[in-house]
Amino acid sequence: MAIKNQDPSGKTTSDSFFLPERYFSRLSRVDIAKDLLDAHLLYVLLDIDNTILRRDTHEVPRDIVAWLARAKEAGVSICLLSNNWHANVLELAQTLDLPIVAKALKPLPFGYLRALSKLGAKRKQTVVIGDQLLTDVAGAHLLGMRAYLLAPLVEQDLTHTLLLRNIERTLLKDAQPEGGIAAQSLLEVHEQGREL
Repeated sequence: MAIKNQDPSGKTTSDSFFLPERYFSRLSRVDIAKDLLDAHLLYVLLDIDNTILRRDTHEVPRDIVAWLARAKEAGVSICLLSNNWHANVLELAQTLDLPIVAKALKPLPFGYLRALSKLGAKRKQTVVIGDQLLTDVAGAHLLGMRAYLLAPLVEQDLTHTLLLRNIERTLLKDAQPEGGIAAQSLLEVHEQGREL
């Protein structure tokens, strides 16, 4: 679902700075041909925690591993970009055979610029994919790049991130991700007594 607001001239409005160009239920719902290559996006700066790595089990789901392999085969270059500073993200990058910029300080531009440099990427051909509006999306837009938001893989998160999720819900309003219901919406659906 495209949720970013534009004025009649096609320019992004100020209230949409934190809104992504697209919103997906998970990474495997991003169509490599249509949503990346056809959109001239050859480079991906990819968040880790709760985007590709589950917070509860600390595992990368099989569909995401398969998506990463297909993207590489299609010629898409990917760099992991994380605010995490623990050794496990460096080990994950090595396991996935992907370059990484850890301690990125998102949404500040430094980590994004380092990741772009590692890939030899141009901003107009790059999309940032992550699960947070206030870090991943805002950082992408600060540098004039596109951003795809993913619903977090699980509801479990760091305490400060859970607080930011309330702000995200306000910004997203009733937007639903392409490919399914967002993880943060599952609890709300169950509380309302509706079946999925």
